[in-house]
Amino acid sequence: MNFTLHVWRQKDRNSPGKMEAIPAKNILPDMSFLEMLDIVNDDLMAQGKAPISFDHDCREGICGSCSLVINGRPHGPTRGTTCQTYMRHFKDGEAIYIEPWRAKAFPVICDLVTDRSAFDRIIQSGGYVSVNTGGAVDGNTLPIGKDTAELAMDTSACIGCGACVAACKNASAMLFVAAKVSHLGLLPQGQPERSSRALAMVNTMDKEGFGNCTNQYECEAVCPKEISADWISRLNRDYIAAAGSPGE
Repeated sequence: MNFTLHVWRQKDRNSPGKMEAIPAKNILPDMSFLEMLDIVNDDLMAQGKAPISFDHDCREGICGSCSLVINGRPHGPTRGTTCQTYMRHFKDGEAIYIEPWRAKAFPVICDLVTDRSAFDRIIQSGGYVSVNTGGAVDGNTLPIGKDTAELAMDTSACIGCGACVAACKNASAMLFVAAKVSHLGLLPQGQPERSSRALAMVNTMDKEGFGNCTNQYECEAVCPKEISADWISRLNRDYIAAAGSPGE
């Protein structure tokens, strides 16, 4: 299979960027999208050209580092991460457009690599529990209902990839924040900070420059972990309750 890649190239965060056409030749259909980029980079380096910079880590659909917009869709044509997108999902001879996440809060570092440390700062602002449990205790001493435990697991599945931000016309991080606030807020260990957590994380999100949610569900449509936008409603309720609490 052969493709024409139209790739965003940008030397650093202070330099202007542009799309560059790069051929991808002799690509096997069972290669992942990142493996295809590895082959293209080998060809570029053999020609004495700078390789395409892109982010990745586990390549197992777990870490969310492989943050690319492919033909206008975060992570590509399938509902999964970029590393789990395979070249058989494209047509031989197709032109493929590859861009970084586009959001004020995710500045481009180089080519397709963006700085997503804004998510880290949101987590640092309140994504924790402060209960001092001492040594490990038997799990049955703190009973949690099956339905509640499963809901908490559903929200904790968020890998923080940022696809929700990249898909949203407002670059909103509400789905990410909702998942992080909810998975702790559902559990008894997370109750002491429930109000302060919602306030701190939403305020940090706003400070970082993410936009507001306008309920168009682009975030849910591209989330590789299929996290529901319904959790944003819970986040809003927690935030409103916390903002109206005495002393907040």
